Amino acid sequence: MTELYGGIDPRDIPTDSISDAARYLRIPAGTIRSWTVGRHYPISNGSNFFRPLIPIRHLKPRLLSFTNLVEVHILRAIRKHHQIELDKVRIALDFIEEQFQISHPLAGERFRTDGVDLFIERYGSLVNVSKRGQTEMKDALNAHLERIEPDDTGLAIKLYPFTRSHEEDNPRYVVMDSRIAFGRLVIAGTGIATRVLLERYLAGDSIDFLAHDYGCDRLMIEEAIRCEKFAAA
Repeated sequence: MTELYGGIDPRDIPTDSISDAARYLRIPAGTIRSWTVGRHYPISNGSNFFRPLIPIRHLKPRLLSFTNLVEVHILRAIRKHHQIELDKVRIALDFIEEQFQISHPLAGERFRTDGVDLFIERYGSLVNVSKRGQTEMKDALNAHLERIEPDDTGLAIKLYPFTRSHEEDNPRYVVMDSRIAFGRLVIAGTGIATRVLLERYLAGDSIDFLAHDYGCDRLMIEEAIRCEKFAAA
């Protein structure tokens, strides 16, 4: 796969702006910018700098790779649904990189949590990485992890972003695949870009016509258009 991209894994090629990532992952752009670029914040005697949790390439404009999108997706679960403190997240990520020599651990590790700490599985046990190595047994981050499909090495290769408000009711009709359309959102199992479908729909093509034209199930076309309309709102 890397031969087509000059020896670079397409998952690591920066292609998406922060605003695009915010639209498709349904996360505020300011939050993503803070996690990937960092931010200054005031303190009593001046200001301090929040060091980014997710490293991205130093480009202008700032662009995220597919791997970065997966990391943001998982960090969202850790923060929003499990309310793990950012200091503990940072300790966990630093510990994993230091002890296991793993870069981008948010994209390659299956984290678990009890709502207080973060864990990964190692050697048949769960290691509390937010306490630098204590071993305990806790629950999984199933809802978000199940939206990621890994390759044979365990690294994320596909991301099925949430397209509906209730996460348990989200179908898998649209996907980001780093090997297809530079990781742009497409209908699963095809290379049909959801953005193109929305453009044709707004230009007057009916859902039935688009389904026939692309040889897709009508529900897939509906979901793709609905997802793009929400992202564009």
